[in-house]
Amino acid sequence: MSIARFSPFELLLLKSRSQVDTATLLLLAWLLVHRQHVSEGQRRRRLAQVTAQFRHGHELGPVMRIAHSQDLQAIQLAAEVLRKECGQERSLSIIHQAITVATDDGELSLANHYILRFLADLLTVAPATLNTLFLEITGAALAAPEDPSRDSYWQAHDPDYHARKTRDAEAAKQQHQQANERAEQQQRKKEQRDQQKQQKQQKQQQREEQARQAREHKQQRQQEQARQQEQQRQQRQQEQQQRQQQQREQTEREQWRYREQHQQEQRQQEQRQRNRQQRASPPQDRTTRALSVLGLTPGATRVEVRHAYRRMAQLHHPDRFFSESEHQVALASARFQRIKNAYDYLMQTY
Repeated sequence: MSIARFSPFELLLLKSRSQVDTATLLLLAWLLVHRQHVSEGQRRRRLAQVTAQFRHGHELGPVMRIAHSQDLQAIQLAAEVLRKECGQERSLSIIHQAITVATDDGELSLANHYILRFLADLLTVAPATLNTLFLEITGAALAAPEDPSRDSYWQAHDPDYHARKTRDAEAAKQQHQQANERAEQQQRKKEQRDQQKQQKQQKQQQREEQARQAREHKQQRQQEQARQQEQQRQQRQQEQQQRQQQQREQTEREQWRYREQHQQEQRQQEQRQRNRQQRASPPQDRTTRALSVLGLTPGATRVEVRHAYRRMAQLHHPDRFFSESEHQVALASARFQRIKNAYDYLMQTY
């Protein structure tokens, strides 16, 4: 086990040849420390005289240092050693030594008065026995210790007690008044700071509210403008769609009239051609013209007529000329009609 874990007094007990002597030595040194008007050298010499027959085997210096430090844990440990190890005879011997150390100059300090009573109680020495020993050693009875908490004690030991107490009371009163004034000043300052802070917060809230209202108003204007623009855009789009629809309808009506007119003219032309053919040329000439329309020569077979018609229909179908002018579309429709008429005639006659 490491030595660093032990206190200085515990180390003395471990090194001591007699733990009871070392414990008694500390308690006697405790009494000497509370002696008044005694030098340190006198304390050490007196302790050496009283404990000349002790068998502790170590220096007195560490014991005096522990006593001066008022190490209560060390004193408690010493008291426990004595309570466990001492008999009645040894206890009386220690009390005798303690009274001698505390009163050899004829005076018993208040602290030592309480220490003697503590040691007597510790060693189970009755108060009557303690009073008897004290009377035999000092020639005077052990009176009850004065109470330092009472005014009578300080009146007897300190003539300036009342004057000092009055001064202390006045000083305390002044300090209390000053403290109250400072507290009031601080409270007023705090209230002023709180009021200023509240005003700043109110101004800040007003500015924030104004900024919020301005943002909302701006957003409303923007939304209204956006709605108006959207309505205008939709209105323009509807007008454009209506114009386009009107244009498509007009174009379709024109195309329908043109087709009707063209078909009517074509039917009239075909009728005139049929009439002329019927009047002017025999059926054989009509067959030859129909073959020539399909690009065939007389003697072509039915299969060749069909193939020629498909080829010519693909080349001259009106849908191939939808991107051309209306005149080109009309010509293509006429050519396709001639091709179809020739095919129909040839398929009936073959």
